[in-house]
Amino acid sequence: MESPGPSVQTLSVNSINRYDVDGDMGPTMPIADGRIGVIAGNGRFPIIFSDNARKMGLHVSAVAHEGETEPELEQHVDRIHWVKIGQLNKLINAFKADGVRNVVMLGGIKKTHIYSNARPDFRVLALATKLVLWKDDDILRALAAELEKDGLTICESTFGLDGILVTEGTLTSRQPTKKEWVDIRYGWDVARETGRLDIGQCVVVKDRTIVAVEAVEGTDEAIKRGGALAKDGVVVVKRCKPQQDLRFDLPAVGPRTIEIMRAVKASVLAVEAGRSVMLDREVLLRHAEEAGIAVVGVAREEDSSTTPTVQA
Repeated sequence: MESPGPSVQTLSVNSINRYDVDGDMGPTMPIADGRIGVIAGNGRFPIIFSDNARKMGLHVSAVAHEGETEPELEQHVDRIHWVKIGQLNKLINAFKADGVRNVVMLGGIKKTHIYSNARPDFRVLALATKLVLWKDDDILRALAAELEKDGLTICESTFGLDGILVTEGTLTSRQPTKKEWVDIRYGWDVARETGRLDIGQCVVVKDRTIVAVEAVEGTDEAIKRGGALAKDGVVVVKRCKPQQDLRFDLPAVGPRTIEIMRAVKASVLAVEAGRSVMLDREVLLRHAEEAGIAVVGVAREEDSSTTPTVQA
């Protein structure tokens, strides 16, 4: 897949989890029985995945979460079941009834809703008592292990996402300035550490100062907060955690990301290439061009101690 504009400057980092830039991205996962289950959170990620999976000839069964999942998903899957956040037994039984053995987790659940709208069943409550720390990764891995007890295999969320993983290089006609590259480099290193601490995947930077860090409120609110504090010209950096489990919670950006950045007069969006999802790519890049926002795909450094450097 070619970038809309030429790349003059890139971060010089060694990529892992390489991908074919002609569009064949993400690992292929053989689904012997022709069925895939989708545990659907919010956003368009579950819809896009389901469309791709059906084009591959797979029967798609989805378990959607009330108050989170887009109702439109019903038009993009073969079967759908609605549950409340925390109804794990109902979720498992739905997939069993549909003959599903392979499952992907797609889309997020707002953490504020977990505290206010969750209806945990006895199985989730029992699981909660075993968790020492309530970190995202710990919770998701515990849920995955619980599903596997019932014969459900959690696949990497990059499966079936041909063409929507972020590609490396500058993806817009506008290149980041030298000053913006300095902020990208700085934010890249800081985001690695906030991810390592399981705080969040996104930071907002201006003049080598972190003006916002994503936490429980999510990326959109972090961008709004950073823009309000620093006024115009902030740089938004989003990347995988160093310990990222590719079965869930991949970084994702979409047209709404650009809309929010435009509203706060942000200047650059830098996202990890090969391990992040770009939803509605053509729309996102068109909106970025209109707003004068540079969009950059950054390759993950192989050694976490390596500092990215700028190439002219």
